[in-house]
Amino acid sequence: MTAALELEGLRIDFGGIPVVNGVSLSVARGECVAIVGESGAGKSVTARALLGLAPQSAHVAFDRLVVDGTDAARLGERGWRALRGARIGLVSQDALVSLDPLQRVGSEIAEPLRLHGLASGRAALRERVRDLLHRVWMPDAARRARQYPHQLSGGLRQRALIASAIAADPVVLVADEPTTALDATVQARILGLLRDIADAGTAIVFISHDFAAVRRIADRVLVMRNGIVVEAGRVDEVLEDPQHEYTRQLIAATIHEPRAEREGAAAPVLVAAGVTKAFDDLVAVQDASFAVPAGRTLGIVGESGSGKTTLARMIVGVEDADDGGLRWIGQHRVQLVHQNPLGAFDPRWTIGRSLREALAAGGVPRQRRAARVAELLAEVDLDPVLASRRPIALSGGQRQRAAIARALAAEPEVLVLDEPVSALDPSVREKVLQLLLRLQRERELTMIFVSHDLDVVGAVADEVLVMQDGVIVEQGAVIDVFAAPQHPFTRELLEANRPVSP
Repeated sequence: MTAALELEGLRIDFGGIPVVNGVSLSVARGECVAIVGESGAGKSVTARALLGLAPQSAHVAFDRLVVDGTDAARLGERGWRALRGARIGLVSQDALVSLDPLQRVGSEIAEPLRLHGLASGRAALRERVRDLLHRVWMPDAARRARQYPHQLSGGLRQRALIASAIAADPVVLVADEPTTALDATVQARILGLLRDIADAGTAIVFISHDFAAVRRIADRVLVMRNGIVVEAGRVDEVLEDPQHEYTRQLIAATIHEPRAEREGAAAPVLVAAGVTKAFDDLVAVQDASFAVPAGRTLGIVGESGSGKTTLARMIVGVEDADDGGLRWIGQHRVQLVHQNPLGAFDPRWTIGRSLREALAAGGVPRQRRAARVAELLAEVDLDPVLASRRPIALSGGQRQRAAIARALAAEPEVLVLDEPVSALDPSVREKVLQLLLRLQRERELTMIFVSHDLDVVGAVADEVLVMQDGVIVEQGAVIDVFAAPQHPFTRELLEANRPVSP
């Protein structure tokens, strides 16, 4: 089978520091080859190099690069412009950034058709744009074509971006983390769409940090770490018998058994009865009733706009319910861990200063604060030397641990965690989840864990609420809900989050 894309010996460095070393791959028409790895693996800069789009500060070299029969080794920018779109297309991670906010969606999709002379005249362009939107299963295509990117949901924006990328019918499509920011069910639909495009004859290079996504779409996979390919092969073979320890870690981070039901009943610390919250005409939470048992973890799962974060904010006391009530049984200190710790910390302050402020608010004497900062950092498995650094100088996983440490400074009995691991790489996410389980055991914490990811909720929660459009559509013990979901939306979420085990 003739390869649509052939790459041999790709090397990329920035100022003499290598970031990609010796990467080779080939992709045939109708095949999807995935490159999987965590932040810093070199996968995205590899993807950009395939399109001649590596940053100007990068030095790129390769032994061979052939795109649809064209030797790209000596192409200048003019040659690459002729190749991009017509022979090789790109689908980026963030459609809102990639799509021109000042252009209507239809005009954006028509642009590559005009650039490559594939259609002329308003009627012909309109017809081709409509066909492309239908090809990516865009609902109400004619209306969507007249809208601007910000007027579409995340999933619809991603479909529009894919339509633009395939407009000139490229032989090769590079999809760089195209589903990372999407809800689980939307992600599953976009992956299905990309697989359909591959099955129709396009060669796809799929970039991801998530083996669960790779399994659903790819035929073969390359596992990258620190700029090199540590393992490669057919997806089913790599999943069934991974050879490299790093591959095993990535796979393990996407497989969680639901937490076993604990023996004995626990008295509730919080009871919600008919809680409702609206913002103008939008009902964010409607008639929510549930209880949170002491020392246990309640998972709240749902997609964007389901009301889960609004419910969490009412539990913390940041928002007030319009109707119904949240009743605490006894006095309980409650702390919130935000989704984005970089935004939650003052960027001007060191981590140590942020922790000292939290300790001061909790009444810890000044002379005890420095030692207590060191103890808190050690408790979340951080080196106390990091206290002298600002948030920007920490990795994502370190920042999230520091955010948990700050929440613990107030000696809470209840932790509310709003999407605390959604932005983390799989292996880092796994370590933070294990940290939370350990802290719960040692401190006898009650936790409320908000997430869009049922697999993650299953790893940490005892009970789960499933929310859709502001309504709790299902609740119960995690092990029961996972084994026998009653509501169609829960079943759809479970299907979209199915594990990667073969």
